[in-house]
Amino acid sequence: MIIKHLSISFIAIVALAVCSCSLPTMKNIEWIHWPKMYNPVSETLHGRVVVDEFRGLENFDDPVVQEWINWQNRISRKFLDGLPQRDYLRKRLTELRRYDDESTPDQVLVGDRIFYSVIKKDWERWAYYTKENENAGPELLLDPNQWGLKQLGAVYPSRDGKYLAYSVEEAGKENPVIKIMVVGTKEILRDSLAGWRQAGISWLPDNSGFYYTANPLKRTVPAGEENYWDAVYFHKLGTMASEDAKLFYHDKVKEYFHSAEVSEDGKYILFYRSQFYKNEVYLQKLGSDQPMIPVITFMDAEYSINVIDDKIVITTNWDAPKRRVMITDIDKPDRSSWTEIIPETEDNLEYINTIAGQLYAVYMHNAHTVIKIFTLEGKYVRDLPLPTFGTAAVWGYWSKSDIWVNFTSYTYPGTVFKYDFSRDTLVLFHRPPIDIDLSDYTVEQVWYQSKDGTLIPMFLVYRKSLKLNSNNGVYLTGYGGFNIPKNPSFSSGYAVWLESGGMIAIPGLRGGSEFGEEWHKAGMLNKKQNVFDDFIYAAKWLIGNKYTSTEKLGIAGGSNGGLLTGAALVQAPELFRAVYVGVPLLDMLRYHKFSYANIWAEEYGSADDSAQFECILKYSPYHNVTSNTIYPAVLFEASDNDPRCHPMHAMKTAAKMQAAQAGKEPILLLVRKHAGHSGGITLSESIDEQVDEWSFMMEELGLKAPNKK
Repeated sequence: MIIKHLSISFIAIVALAVCSCSLPTMKNIEWIHWPKMYNPVSETLHGRVVVDEFRGLENFDDPVVQEWINWQNRISRKFLDGLPQRDYLRKRLTELRRYDDESTPDQVLVGDRIFYSVIKKDWERWAYYTKENENAGPELLLDPNQWGLKQLGAVYPSRDGKYLAYSVEEAGKENPVIKIMVVGTKEILRDSLAGWRQAGISWLPDNSGFYYTANPLKRTVPAGEENYWDAVYFHKLGTMASEDAKLFYHDKVKEYFHSAEVSEDGKYILFYRSQFYKNEVYLQKLGSDQPMIPVITFMDAEYSINVIDDKIVITTNWDAPKRRVMITDIDKPDRSSWTEIIPETEDNLEYINTIAGQLYAVYMHNAHTVIKIFTLEGKYVRDLPLPTFGTAAVWGYWSKSDIWVNFTSYTYPGTVFKYDFSRDTLVLFHRPPIDIDLSDYTVEQVWYQSKDGTLIPMFLVYRKSLKLNSNNGVYLTGYGGFNIPKNPSFSSGYAVWLESGGMIAIPGLRGGSEFGEEWHKAGMLNKKQNVFDDFIYAAKWLIGNKYTSTEKLGIAGGSNGGLLTGAALVQAPELFRAVYVGVPLLDMLRYHKFSYANIWAEEYGSADDSAQFECILKYSPYHNVTSNTIYPAVLFEASDNDPRCHPMHAMKTAAKMQAAQAGKEPILLLVRKHAGHSGGITLSESIDEQVDEWSFMMEELGLKAPNKK
């Protein structure tokens, strides 16, 4: 690789940074042009010269870059803070999100103790509580409201609830450190664990210790590789990190992820080695000195294991892209002994849970949930009834009778039920006290053709009385990646948009799991362009069928969805009036060089590979911004502590598009402080982020705040 630095000295950059020259005003903002940050870099990659004009912005901690970020934030705040919809949005989003609430209780496997979270109307974060049983009084265990920039991550009660392992993270950095509490006395033990980014605890039945996953410490591996090489350790309660045994790892492939899980019956430990869409599984009898038994060593598909009554229940997409369920005896784990009990169907099997003596199979049917109940022998019992089409999850223990169901849809806030199997009915357990009447809104599913003729489903949500014409403000969003579906779910942001007379459009793009692994594969690696085509053709369908017009269409997405909207923005800027690009990946030639993002090469490919490089370069949003182009209004958003999507993606692309913009619409950048991939760590910060995004969209698409008393 040849690297050539083009001539602009550092001293000149610093000198120019304090000067400015005015560009034409954009929405009454005095747009200041900064020089290109540091020296542009010209690289020859696989025989092709690629110029990176804003490589210097990758030096995130450099004082000049930080000052540039502060300047960008000031410009963006000047625009956003002056929007007339903000007062309404802040008031309404506060009404929709601030109320006294409790989470679904987590029941322990042994005994009656429960754990749950509580938030009060005036709190910023959820606190963690316990009760000896459902009828006992509450006990506060953890109150992150008192932790400053620290936040509560995952919680791991022991099987009988006597101990609680919990993780503490810092301001969205996803760097959990595990602590252990004695629940009865609230004493925090002195125990410490190995490595960093500690997670995935699975307790032994006798509370003598637990298995967990962690990454290696700095200087124990080559610089930067501490984000990889994770391993499963065993921690004996009452000891320090130096005594933890490293049990399960790989010494050649740094991207492999390792985890361990004790079976519900407490007899076995399952070890998983995975690389996104394929994995291996090993089995070991607890208390045995015998080596691990290989159950799956093929790395050819996804396998999920449940050990039930000395049977191994395997959910897999091996030779079944939409998944099926197999079974074998515990002493015959070899694949040649497996028997199919639930065959593959036309609907995608998301997962199964083994609950109350039955198998609960959660399917995706045309992008919404269907739950089917089977016996352990695979005999179909019935469908579990759901309130309407939407998204549901079901959970519980094989050895207990409680069957929990969570349900949500676009017009149905997330609600928890218990399923009464004998009466075949859902019994309401908890409905959030949200101040909203959703009876005036409807959900419609339509199908449209993508560029290559593939039929794509799309949900449309709008007020029943809305006149369907080209004057409707439509908010189009999607994801399309990582085998993750865009499921129907309630959103307070959607709610304020609908109340303001807008429409929500959500297509089920290729790359997700809506129709199984083949649907996913059709939107990954060298087929990633299909995802962008699906999204762009959703916009064309909405405009062509007069649901909206270019002047009334906005698109939005975050993370992989930020890549989606970034690609649509540079490929079809003429289709949209406003674009929100949240915590995105945009420089696809270099994404894999930051944090642990190289693991995503399984989804996107890598520019280090010559064949994949050509495909990635064609769609990489940063590299396809073109000079003197009329772009719509854009709001790029990043977080300074984001470990998944480095803020340089939004920063570099915003800078390049600001320089390229030939129109009058603003190209805004916000880099949020003390925030992670999911944004700020307090409720106020989360509401602020929503106010920014939705006021931007309402302003650009011409939606007014409704006259609500």
